[in-house]
Amino acid sequence: MAVEIEMRARFTKEAHDQLIVRLEADGEDLGRDDKHIYFYVLPDQLLKVTDNTAAGTAKITLKGSRIGQGAAFAESEFTIAPADVPTAVKVFNALGFETAMHEAFNFRRNFRFGDVEIAVKWSEAWGYHAEFEVLLDDAASDAARDEATAKITDVATELGVALMTEQELADFTAAFEAAEKERMEHEQRKARIR
Repeated sequence: MAVEIEMRARFTKEAHDQLIVRLEADGEDLGRDDKHIYFYVLPDQLLKVTDNTAAGTAKITLKGSRIGQGAAFAESEFTIAPADVPTAVKVFNALGFETAMHEAFNFRRNFRFGDVEIAVKWSEAWGYHAEFEVLLDDAASDAARDEATAKITDVATELGVALMTEQELADFTAAFEAAEKERMEHEQRKARIR
């Protein structure tokens, strides 16, 4: 299992476009990485089925915590065939996770700037945003985790990007989950009326 040190930022389209220009000039362009993702938001974990439409690959990922519960995420994942994505979603839904599922399409472009990978994205829920991450061995010390966090913070500062605080992340995800729950309940009520 790896540990992902991940921090996020949300911004305007103008800031997004400026960040892309800067990363094209001074970073390493790792290419398009558009994804169709099925998120299962569990009490203390995040389960994902990801169809990486840009690369023609797919995977299942379990993150050991949720957004807004710290920057370190224990992460386990394995690849599946893209054709198996609908089956994986069907299995997780049948296991009782359907009410915790959210579906999203992310337009995404990946870069490396220094030792930090940056995914510059757009999705309906998040709008324009970016993930800054450093991947560590699961046995990484607290000092290594702190160093990775400092690298991310330094890179974001150099790029002029304000990272979200853990409280901002927790508030954003709570609002998203509440809106999704309300939307799903509304759809269920409409289905019963028909």
